[in-house]
Amino acid sequence: MGLVYANIKLSNPVQPTKSKLEVKSLVDTGALHLCIPEHIALQLGIEKLEDREVTLADGSRKLIPYAGPIQVQFENRTAFVGAMILGDEVLLGAIPMEDMDVLVHPATRKLVVNPESPNIPMSIIK
Repeated sequence: MGLVYANIKLSNPVQPTKSKLEVKSLVDTGALHLCIPEHIALQLGIEKLEDREVTLADGSRKLIPYAGPIQVQFENRTAFVGAMILGDEVLLGAIPMEDMDVLVHPATRKLVVNPESPNIPMSIIK
């Protein structure tokens, strides 16, 4: 199958004078959160809100910084989320993907805007 990557923009809505960062992110529908490396958090001026305990892929547990808010943009979609600060690359998980109403197209293995709602994000609230 291979890994799926997408270019997204990250910004700090609390400090709008800071530049947006365009980053290549690993898209992982099996992960929940937005995860960013420490150097991205520093460039955005994102402040740590608290520590969170996470379970990593190998089953180990670790306390990591949780920071935010972060504005995530992909094509004509936007989400505001917190981020786990860890790793060496940006990881886009299911929570920001659902908020932006984007998905991984199964045939092309690319991140796309939901074709059922191309002009405006859709969400089910019930």
